[in-house]
Amino acid sequence: MGYGIGVNQIHPANPAASRIDQARRTSFGAVAEQYHASRPSYPPEMVDDVIIYAGAKPGTRAVEVGAGTGIATKLFADRGLEIDAIEPSAEMANVAAKQATTNKVHFRSESFEDADLKPDAYKLVYSAQAWHWVEPLTAEKQAARALRSGGALACFWNRVDWDRCALRDELDAAYEESGWRPEGPMGPRSKLQDFSGPWTERIAATAGLSSPESREYRWSQTYSTAQYIALLGTHSDHILLDEALRIRLFGAIAGVIDDAGGKLDLTYSTRLCLARAS
Repeated sequence: MGYGIGVNQIHPANPAASRIDQARRTSFGAVAEQYHASRPSYPPEMVDDVIIYAGAKPGTRAVEVGAGTGIATKLFADRGLEIDAIEPSAEMANVAAKQATTNKVHFRSESFEDADLKPDAYKLVYSAQAWHWVEPLTAEKQAARALRSGGALACFWNRVDWDRCALRDELDAAYEESGWRPEGPMGPRSKLQDFSGPWTERIAATAGLSSPESREYRWSQTYSTAQYIALLGTHSDHILLDEALRIRLFGAIAGVIDDAGGKLDLTYSTRLCLARAS
């Protein structure tokens, strides 16, 4: 059974067995500045829903898992939360620290699985675009231990709804001609993932967490040719391509967008998965 974007799997007979591609997991530091400039943010209404669900207010303590360059960190910090932002990549954390506008965000350069978090100390544990990079069940147990009773675990992902992309076939043809297929969500033939099934199973397998649910938020964004190529260059499967193949592929994709007037409209689906600490 796949989870996340296929880099983290739970074996059906042994939920604790996982496979995380470490090369992809650690690839983002090399493009940290580009990542921050290119990756989309998250719907404000979703952030509001997480705050309400967790019963958070200014001064509430929270843990962010995989803070990256601080895109989601700022959204929650702007609502007054005091955040322990965990990010194992020093390059990503350095970019995030530059964006911090409050002293209530404390960056920790370590993995969430190994973080020494005070038990029952947090009202919210959240993860933006990163929960599929942590060990299944180990991460849930760590969250359950850190959360106060009644607190919330909230994980969310942006995914492109390729069924709504007018240039889907042309972009897919560019990949076909290159002889390489993306392993992640930027492949034009990628299916829009639900996440709710694996989420329910992982919560059910974790003592101290209950009431799994998921919500969806749809929105759109328009990219210029250069903006879209920069975005592709922040996804791990594209980052790790052989340079000659990447140059050839990106050139072909740029040609598709240029031929369509130099812009690409994408519809995003942001999936929010929630659970309650008991």
